Amino acid sequence: RSVPEAVMAAEGPRSLFALSAAAVSRSMAALERDVWALPGHLLRVLLPLLTVFHLERAEDAARRAGLSTQPIWRKLWDDVMKTRPPNSESITCWRKKFLETFFSNVLHGVLDVSSDWRLNDRHFSPLLHSSPHVSQLTLCNMLQGAVELTAEHNHKVLENLAGSLRILKFQHLLSCDQSVRRSLVLLLHRLIHHGSVSQVSMYSWPVPDTVLLILILTMSAGFWRSGNALTYHGSPCGLCREEDKAQSQESAHEGAERGGNAEQEGSGAENQKRSSKEADVRMNSALSGPRSPPLQNPVHEETSSEVLCGHTSSQGGSSPRSSSEQLSCHPTPQKTRRRLKPAVGRKRRCLRRSRGHYADPEDLYDFVFTVGREDNSGLLDKTRTTEGENTESWTSSSPGSPCTGPAACKKRRGPAGILSLKAAHRFRSVSTLELFSIPLTGETCRTLSNLLSSWVSLENLVLSYNGLNANISCILSGLRALSRHPECRFRALRVSDMFSHMPCMELVRCILSALPQLHTLSVSFDLKNQLEGSRPEANPSCSEAEIPESCLEVLEIRFPREPLHTAFLLPVLKASKSLQQLSFDSATLPCPQELGLLLEVLKECTPNLKKLSFHDVNLAEQQKEVLLLLQDPGLQEITFSFCRLFESSTAEFLSEIINTVKRNSSLKSLKLPGNRLGNHRLVALADIFSEGSCSSLCQLDVSSNCIKPDGLLEFTKKLEGHIQQRGGQLPFTHLRLFQNWLDQDAETAQEALQRLKAVCSVVNDAWDSSQAFADYISVM
Repeated sequence: RSVPEAVMAAEGPRSLFALSAAAVSRSMAALERDVWALPGHLLRVLLPLLTVFHLERAEDAARRAGLSTQPIWRKLWDDVMKTRPPNSESITCWRKKFLETFFSNVLHGVLDVSSDWRLNDRHFSPLLHSSPHVSQLTLCNMLQGAVELTAEHNHKVLENLAGSLRILKFQHLLSCDQSVRRSLVLLLHRLIHHGSVSQVSMYSWPVPDTVLLILILTMSAGFWRSGNALTYHGSPCGLCREEDKAQSQESAHEGAERGGNAEQEGSGAENQKRSSKEADVRMNSALSGPRSPPLQNPVHEETSSEVLCGHTSSQGGSSPRSSSEQLSCHPTPQKTRRRLKPAVGRKRRCLRRSRGHYADPEDLYDFVFTVGREDNSGLLDKTRTTEGENTESWTSSSPGSPCTGPAACKKRRGPAGILSLKAAHRFRSVSTLELFSIPLTGETCRTLSNLLSSWVSLENLVLSYNGLNANISCILSGLRALSRHPECRFRALRVSDMFSHMPCMELVRCILSALPQLHTLSVSFDLKNQLEGSRPEANPSCSEAEIPESCLEVLEIRFPREPLHTAFLLPVLKASKSLQQLSFDSATLPCPQELGLLLEVLKECTPNLKKLSFHDVNLAEQQKEVLLLLQDPGLQEITFSFCRLFESSTAEFLSEIINTVKRNSSLKSLKLPGNRLGNHRLVALADIFSEGSCSSLCQLDVSSNCIKPDGLLEFTKKLEGHIQQRGGQLPFTHLRLFQNWLDQDAETAQEALQRLKAVCSVVNDAWDSSQAFADYISVM
């Protein structure tokens, strides 16, 4: 008896029609075309009895019949994955969600396809058939997934991923051997250089392997050796060869056209000169190896004359191959050869380049590690010279300041290394790089800085809990060089860490001075430096310098319990006329008048401000300023999160808030999480939507406000009454209720939520308030 029939028998007696559907599902291989032509009422019964393979193929037929497969995929998720995905309310396609997670679980060996009959189909290759739906993939630990994906039997899987994958993540990585690194190189080359990956993220790597980390960074930036040296099961990269061939043909065609034009001009001397030039070009091309493929993201040429001597990459498939089988080398001008310094205490030999193959099982290690020793000072200094600029104060400030330029980096690192990126080819690169909880040493920061300096495709950079401290100077040097490039697309920078190396506002000013084209800047620190004496004083030259006009639209600052001085913020706001969103987190107000001064500055300097947020800022004594903000006609979204609004207020203050919001027709979103509203204040807030109100409020967030089920029900009833009075017209569309005490009376809470969902979209969670209270007591 088939599995569908067994399932149906377990559920109880079924009709002849249902049994026939089960029989059809067993013979889908032969009946598939006929099944897709069935009318909708028959397909509806048949679809839940199909395997994953045929269910995925039934999508078009179901759509033509006016049916949705989403409930079936959702049930598959619940039955197979047995977990609730994060942000499940925002999932729009359960088919994609299931197949993407299914791919990852099968790849990492955590899901057995024989565990459920719907996954077990002889026509179904788990990785092959689910790979077109994978837009996000995470590789973990020893990179077993990379080895599997580059195996010869998964060639088609890798091709599918090259077209579908957009986000590649690495998590909890461990050191791995040379053969695994070769597999990783093949994977990155196919998915980034010749694929569609636009974002690389790395998470939770407490003790990173320097070679592996720099390898991922370098290839994400689009740098690597010639694609002809990248072998896949004994053959060079076919895509690189095709691009090289096409480019060579184009160059030959252009050369022929130039020759024809010169002949028509009839200038013998010029012809001779041009021929000599073209011969030089051909000679240089022969000396430097095959040309790089056309750039999707054009970059400026690295200016250092140093090149990597004899260290080209070696890659293989899932099993290591000798370097002599894989690598093709090209001669380099003798004058550019230099001997590499030993890397990590290991004595290495600088290999001579020749036209033939050579063997070095460690040359992948050499190439990657040489990038880490690279000196970017030549690049940046020459850029400054060509632009005719002097060294600004932010690049020559006192030690410890983040405004220290590359010269200081060079001084700290000692003798210069060898610039290998000159010898590397430039391929397609990603637009977003994220590094979370990965300590970055000075050497790694210098490598990253050098990569950033020409990474013109980069749009977003996130550096979170990397222990940068003073090394942020190198990062800023690279970004500053990048910002000078005419093709630069860099728009968003987010920096967060445990300890702040310098005052937040000084860092913000330095970043905006270096990167005026930024659209989004987020600076976040948990604590001041452990040794307060080691923290540098505010840099006068940086603090007093005028900030050039910027394109900044979003500014987020999380202070390590630092005072918010409006005087320090003023230059930033004056330079940011386009600012639309401003957020302050964990700041302290040095005096009661400080918030009033801030509001005056905001009104004067930021006419386009639409969103303003305060989190963990004590506003208990700032009632007048709070009301001024709520009546601002320019603001569309205001957040007071954990601001102790009602700690020392009276009932009149709440009434004033309600009346102010009722009169404000521009405010669309009001977020009040963590302000101890309680039941009575929540019920009062319903009057915002009473008859005669001018409010256009669409979203209300009352998360973490000690709201109980009876209070929520009373709020709902009052809201329903206002809707009736207004003839069913209400702008209110979204209510957030996270972390409230709704579990204390499940029945009442369920009634309130059901009635609320008829009025607006409600987002809540199954929060255990008793456990949360116990946790709170335990840390008191």
